[in-house]
Amino acid sequence: MSKKNRYESYGYSRKSSFKSKFSYFLIGSIIGIGFAACLYQTSVYFSTDESCMMCHVHPHVEGSWKLSKHYNNSSGTKVHCVDCHLPPKNNTWDHYTAKAKLGMRDLWAYMTKDSADFDWDKLSEIEQAVTYIPNESCKECHHNLFPENINDDAITAHLYYEENEKKMNLQCISCHLDAGHYNPNYKHAKLAISSLINNKTDTSLFFKTATSVTEFKNFTEQIPQSVVSFEMIAIPGGTFQMGSPDKEFSRKPEEGPVHKVTLSPFFMSETEVTWDMYWEFYSKTMSEGRTPPANVFANNSRPDVDAISGPTPPFGFPDQGWGGGKRPAITMTHYAAETFCQWLSKVTGKKYRLPTEAEWEYAARGGTETPYFFEGNPKSFSNIGFWRKFTKASTDGISSYVIYANNSKNRTQEPDAVKANPFGLKNMLGNVWEYCADKYDPDAYTKAGNNSTNPLVTEGEEYVIRGGNYASDATEVRCATRGYTKHDEWLKTDPQQPKSIWWYSDIRGIGFRIVCELEK
Repeated sequence: MSKKNRYESYGYSRKSSFKSKFSYFLIGSIIGIGFAACLYQTSVYFSTDESCMMCHVHPHVEGSWKLSKHYNNSSGTKVHCVDCHLPPKNNTWDHYTAKAKLGMRDLWAYMTKDSADFDWDKLSEIEQAVTYIPNESCKECHHNLFPENINDDAITAHLYYEENEKKMNLQCISCHLDAGHYNPNYKHAKLAISSLINNKTDTSLFFKTATSVTEFKNFTEQIPQSVVSFEMIAIPGGTFQMGSPDKEFSRKPEEGPVHKVTLSPFFMSETEVTWDMYWEFYSKTMSEGRTPPANVFANNSRPDVDAISGPTPPFGFPDQGWGGGKRPAITMTHYAAETFCQWLSKVTGKKYRLPTEAEWEYAARGGTETPYFFEGNPKSFSNIGFWRKFTKASTDGISSYVIYANNSKNRTQEPDAVKANPFGLKNMLGNVWEYCADKYDPDAYTKAGNNSTNPLVTEGEEYVIRGGNYASDATEVRCATRGYTKHDEWLKTDPQQPKSIWWYSDIRGIGFRIVCELEK
C-alpha cells in the first residue's frame, strides 16, 4: 500500500472512531438526561399529597390536615406533607436522603404490616411527632415569629423560644402539635374554668359533711359541697424490708442496702387522685396569679392553710385529651399536689398529705418481698436487651396488675383496668409516677441505718417519685424502683415568665395518691 493510501486509511479510521465515540456520548447523554428527568418527575410525583396518602393510611390524616391551620386559613396558603415532614429543599442532601430513607421504610411497612394493627392515637402523640417534624421545616416558612397582631402571651413564648432554642433543644411542634393535623382534644391556650364546672349539678345531691372516721377500717371520704367521693384503705402498721437485694434484675445502687423500716398505721387512697377530685379542688381554689414565696421549691415551703389559693389556669388540656373522670390527674407540680392535700385537709377536717417513700413502698408491696407484689420475673417482662429486638417480652401476669409500656397505648387508663394489690390498692405500679413527701437522696438507705421508724428525708433538691408510669419498661415498675422529679427539665417548654408553679409542660405521666393520718 502506498504511503498516501496508508494516510487516507488512517484518517478514515480516526474519523470513524470519533464518530463512533460521539454517537455513544450523544446516546448516553440522551439516556442520562432522560433518566434524570424521569427521576425528577418521579420525585415530584412522590412529593405530592396524593402519593403520600397512598402509603399513609391513617383513617383521619387527610381530614385532620384539611381542618388544620396549614390548610384551612384566611391567607389561602396550603402547606403540603413534604413541607413539614422532610427537611427544606434548599438543603438538597438532607432533603433527598431523608426522603429516600423514610420512603423505603414506609413502603416496607405498607407491604408487610396490617394497618389495622397500628395504634393511630399513640402515633399522634408528641413523642412520635417530634421525630417526624424537622424544626428547620417550620422555620423555613415562619421567618417572622412576631407578626402583626400577635398577642402578649405569644410574644413571651416566642422570645423564650429564641433565647433557648439551641440550649434546650426546643422544637416548634412541642407547642403547636395541631398545626398540621387538627386535634379537637389539643389546645395551646389557657384553659377556661367554665369548661370544667358543671353548673347543672343538682346541689341537693351535694355531701353536707365529710365522712366521720371512728375506727381503723376502710372508709369512703366525701368532699363537702360536692358530689365527689373516693375510697380510703386502712393500711396496718408493721415492719418490712425496704429496698431491693443485690441480685434483683435491673436493680440500681440507690435501691440499697435493704434495711428494716417500721411504720405506724395509716390510710391510703385506693387509687391515684382522679380528675374528678382534682377539678373539684381547682374550681374551689383557682387563682389568677397568686405567687407563693420565691423560695417555695428551695426550702420545702408549704401553702398558707388559712388562705389556700389553688392553681392558675393551665395551658391546653392537662388531661392530654385522654379523658378525665376516674383517670389519674396528671402534670401538676409537687407544690400543687401538696396544696391539694392542704385544701382537702381543711374541707374534711382530717390530716391528708403525700405518702412518705417508706409508706409508699410498704403499701405497694402489700406484705410481699418480691420485685412485684405478684409473681413474675422482671427479666421476662422487660423490653431491655439485644435479644428483645427479635422476641417480644412476656405480658402474662403483669398486664393484669400494671399499666406500663407494653399495654398502655401510651396513655393513662382508669383504675378498673387493673386488679388491686394485696392491700386493695390499684395502680401502685405503673399508670403514673407518684409523688412522695421525701426529698430525693441517692444515699438515703445507707444513711437510714439498719432499723428506722417512720423515716422522712427532708434534705435535697428534688422529690422522690415512685411506681413508674404508662410509658415505663417493666424494670421501672418494680416495687423498689426509685425515681425523682426533674423540675427545670419538666418546665422546658412552659412559655410563661415566670414559669408556672402549678403545672408542668414537659412531663405527662406524673400524679399522686394521698395518705390520711390516723388520729390518735
